[in-house]
Amino acid sequence: MWKEENNRLYKKFEFGNFSEAFAFMTRVALAAEKMDHHPLWTNVYNKVEIWLSTHDAGDIVTEKDRTLAKKIDALI
Repeated sequence: MWKEENNRLYKKFEFGNFSEAFAFMTRVALAAEKMDHHPLWTNVYNKVEIWLSTHDAGDIVTEKDRTLAKKIDALI
């Protein structure tokens, strides 16, 4: 479940290994690029953390972030 905190949507994902995490990040990157809306994220081995906010709106959560979050969830 995505949490809204500090004007960002946040979610942590955990996978079986690094390859699965990286494959997920690749799918997210393609979806984000299509929307021209790019996440702040980290990856350490099998964990991916994502923070979403809209920079053009003053770094707050907008409908664009919620839409991307739904697309990201659909990639699992």
